[in-house]
Amino acid sequence: MTKFSDFGLADFLQKALAAEGYETPTPIQAQAIPHLLAGRDICGIAQTGTGKTAAFALPSLHNLSQRPIAPPHKGCRMLVLSPTRELASQIAESFRAYGKFMKLTVATVFGGVPINRQIRQMERGVDVLVATPGRLIDLIDQRALQLRDVEIFVLDEADQMLDLGFIHSLKRIVPLLPRKRQSLFFSATMPKTIADLADKFLTDPVKVAVAPVATTAERVEQRVTFCNQTEKQALLTLSLRDPAFERTLVFTRTKHGADRVVRHLAGAGIESDAIHGNKSQPQRERALARFRGGQSRVLVATDIAARGIDVDGVTHVVNFELPNVPEQYVHRIGRTARAGAAGLAISFCAEDERPYLRDIEKLTRQKVPVAPLPENFLAEAAKLKKSAPPVPVRQERDERGHGHGQRHGQSARDGHRQLPGGDQQARRRRFGRKKPAGVKVQAMGR
Repeated sequence: MTKFSDFGLADFLQKALAAEGYETPTPIQAQAIPHLLAGRDICGIAQTGTGKTAAFALPSLHNLSQRPIAPPHKGCRMLVLSPTRELASQIAESFRAYGKFMKLTVATVFGGVPINRQIRQMERGVDVLVATPGRLIDLIDQRALQLRDVEIFVLDEADQMLDLGFIHSLKRIVPLLPRKRQSLFFSATMPKTIADLADKFLTDPVKVAVAPVATTAERVEQRVTFCNQTEKQALLTLSLRDPAFERTLVFTRTKHGADRVVRHLAGAGIESDAIHGNKSQPQRERALARFRGGQSRVLVATDIAARGIDVDGVTHVVNFELPNVPEQYVHRIGRTARAGAAGLAISFCAEDERPYLRDIEKLTRQKVPVAPLPENFLAEAAKLKKSAPPVPVRQERDERGHGHGQRHGQSARDGHRQLPGGDQQARRRRFGRKKPAGVKVQAMGR
């Protein structure tokens, strides 16, 4: 298929695609759409930024339009699960764009916003519901939502779902779906755990893979600069003073690290915003809107929050800290060089991060070229260090709630803050609730 018109999509979709300027499908769209139009289950593998959302949204809307019925009470006809709030919002916007010439209701359900508003929104039911697993289960438990009428079920970014610890939520949600449904799995990578999950949830699926697992985007130029951990902030500040860094996405491993980078940049006169799980939903949306609109040319993000960042024109990705899970490197640098554009990915590598770099090069089967430190770097770094704001000392934990050296762990539910050490309810069961101030405990005699 060389044009979208070759698929035989409904007229309202053709009109919407023309309005969006879509003419030629991407490889994942060309291979997946015909199978989905035929009603087949699918397991699609494609690296980030290749058009997975349109690949499942267009044929799904076409199929729903062939049987025009009212949305079910407190339910939905199509359910899309997403690992993050930002990605859920992005998917919902795509559905609204593709379905703007049809009578379509789209809703998002995720944490960080009042649940009562979402309960009222679901009262009449919707055609398409895009949700994160934690808040979806909250609505089900409050009997504000039922899934027995779902015709199409989509699991997007399946690898990230498992990495964030959503496997138990998925095992609760899937049995609530009707057996007769169309199921779609899309993922940037396909480790064995995802393949096993697909075998359980999909029925005779078509497998579509348009890029080798963990292949980096072709037009991304990669570099690595070796430096001490204490030199990274100065290196970032000096790099961002180059006007070529027009729109830059900076990645850190921890939420507190992201905030610290923003404070240092502000002290150097460089405006930036941070986006991570400790930020409220309005704060995250404002930061992303400022970055997308050009009001802020630097966005500092953690891996979890960045999964929904789909912004055109990102010229540079900076790995302020290398990820300790090598697959995350592929997702990070895929934020640039989108839609055929070129981009530059720069990594700052300290001595203790060299094993992470070796894992990345082994996974991607590429040697990352080394770029030297800038001229007069030490002198410039000394100047910046004198003017740097004070940094509070705290225990660094990544956004999954564990230390840097660990590769896996349970995340905070839908990005909400999590106590160190895991599930809060489990901690209460183990240690008990904190005694309220002023309450005396008396021993009870027999």
